[in-house]
Amino acid sequence: MAVAKDRKAQIVKDHGKHEGDTGSPEVQVALLTENINELTSHFQSHPKDHAGRRGLLKMVGQRRNLLNYLNESSLERYRDIIQKLGLRK
Repeated sequence: MAVAKDRKAQIVKDHGKHEGDTGSPEVQVALLTENINELTSHFQSHPKDHAGRRGLLKMVGQRRNLLNYLNESSLERYRDIIQKLGLRK
């Protein structure tokens, strides 16, 4: 399931540096997190959807790579996005 158009626009507005900013790592991580959360709830009711689970694992890996990039390039931005999205306990 993809994120709804209005929800995606809200995420871009909340995490983007400027209007229409869809390429910054913060926005990409936020969008991937939204997709991951939706898919996680999907697998509660569809446990045998192995193809979808593979897609979920690819998204998690992509998000991890973006977070690693942010951690290396700007620790402040990394900590900010982690705190906003509540990724680390």
